[in-house]
Amino acid sequence: MNKYQVAKSKKARHGKYKAHVSKRKKDVVKEFVDLIKKYDVIAAVDMENLPARQLQAMKETMRSTVVIKLTKRKLIEIAIADSKKEGLDKLKPFLKGMPALLFSNENPFKLYATAKKSKSKAPIKGGQKAPHDIVVKAGTTSFAPGPIIGELGAFKIKTGIDGGKVAIKADAVVAYEGELVSGKLASILQRLGIQPMEIGLNIVAVFEKGEILTKAVLDIDEEQYARNFQTAFRDSLAVAMATGHITKETITLLLQKAHREAFALAVERAIPEKDALGAILAKAEAQARSLA
Repeated sequence: MNKYQVAKSKKARHGKYKAHVSKRKKDVVKEFVDLIKKYDVIAAVDMENLPARQLQAMKETMRSTVVIKLTKRKLIEIAIADSKKEGLDKLKPFLKGMPALLFSNENPFKLYATAKKSKSKAPIKGGQKAPHDIVVKAGTTSFAPGPIIGELGAFKIKTGIDGGKVAIKADAVVAYEGELVSGKLASILQRLGIQPMEIGLNIVAVFEKGEILTKAVLDIDEEQYARNFQTAFRDSLAVAMATGHITKETITLLLQKAHREAFALAVERAIPEKDALGAILAKAEAQARSLA
């Protein structure tokens, strides 16, 4: 390194030289900052493996409620820092794969449910990462005995022959979450009809009101959730009825219960009350007949 290069290096360390930032990058960061300030709900989305055609279709479908912007991870991180939105920096670890930000004022759970419903199954390609543990289930296949037995065996899939067809004897994990899938394995999975990939918006986490909501929180089974509410309502109603707790839901039922109990008491004790008189006379007549 000559004297000029040494001097230049020292100046660089002391801030004499600053990296040039293009106007385009500055404009991108400003656009993201403006969107961050405008919207209350901001989601980290992984766009990896999402075909452009499907992305465009989803943008059209959600255009009235959602804005989706894709750029380099570094520019997103700069925009998050420049926005000075409290707590938003907690979203940075969730910028994965091909990161993008989704902006909206919709309920985060509704957003996640919409994105989830739009996903479709797809085969995995060689070189892609397993989105989760890929399991080949036990059962009979459509393959006749032949080279396929050795191909399956290469991935520690135990096989046998059942009814003239190759049968898989036990469940086998052929790729763990995050592992790269080889072209050979991808081919076998496709021939077995296994489609481990999901094509669609992959919402990794959502920021709202200073809090981060992860997929574990957002991914709700709506039908099970509704059943839980129904069970909770029935149980609370039973407790309220047993304790005589008056609410708008129990008042009619409690009055009906009180009427039934009062009626039964009047009949049992032969209290000549107008509503119970017919039942009392019928009871007396039955008793008289039994004595006769």
